[in-house]
Amino acid sequence: MTAPIVEAVAIWKSFGATPVLKGVSFAARRGEVMCLLGPSGAGKSTLLRCVNGLEAIDRGMCYVDGDPVGYRERAGRFHPLSEREASRQRAAIGMVFQGFNLFPHLTVLQNVMDAPVRVAGLGREAAASQAQEMLRRVGLAEKAGSYPRHLSGGQQQRVAIARALAMRPTLMLFDEPTSALDPELVGEVLDVMKELAATGMTMLVVTHEIGFAREVADTVLVMDGGEIIEHGSPGEVLHRPAHLRTQAFLSRVL
Repeated sequence: MTAPIVEAVAIWKSFGATPVLKGVSFAARRGEVMCLLGPSGAGKSTLLRCVNGLEAIDRGMCYVDGDPVGYRERAGRFHPLSEREASRQRAAIGMVFQGFNLFPHLTVLQNVMDAPVRVAGLGREAAASQAQEMLRRVGLAEKAGSYPRHLSGGQQQRVAIARALAMRPTLMLFDEPTSALDPELVGEVLDVMKELAATGMTMLVVTHEIGFAREVADTVLVMDGGEIIEHGSPGEVLHRPAHLRTQAFLSRVL
């Protein structure tokens, strides 16, 4: 069996005296779509931020594609990455947040070009060509010259996905990408995510969209109180939940 592309090993994380993650462990294989469900405050978003190094882990370790997140391993010892090295490591892990976080003073094309030029050192002509490709992929090629303020929320989130894809990531993380959208705009973002899943992109998705999890996920994790309380296929977890807390959560969202 091939090594997992993502492996979390007993991750602990606290903010002050408040523990947010309590020894969380999981593994995701290449091409897998894993949906993280659970009530607000369960630790789902913090877990994603630990996976891509935006939050430092207190204890435990996370590996992406065999490399320890935030560290370099030499002779059995772990050495923290410099900020520049950590930025390059994070660039290989695409992340889409609840908010769109687009630069308002840049056009859509410039937003998608920015990281490949500034972080990866890609030439501007090549970056522009690649950005056009990514915008076509999310169905927004005609918006390349527009500014974010001229786009709907759904369109802005699709640009955010294109921006993440422009770094050619090995892994995509989605932190409730539809939660800030009006209900009629949710579908267009979920359709792009479904297309990504169909192409074999490895994805970790924090979501309350149970229909998406049921249709697209290979694995569902349910978190509560900083712990994974249930883990299995969508059929097992969503239709035959074993844990009382999972049953209570699903009864509120279904």
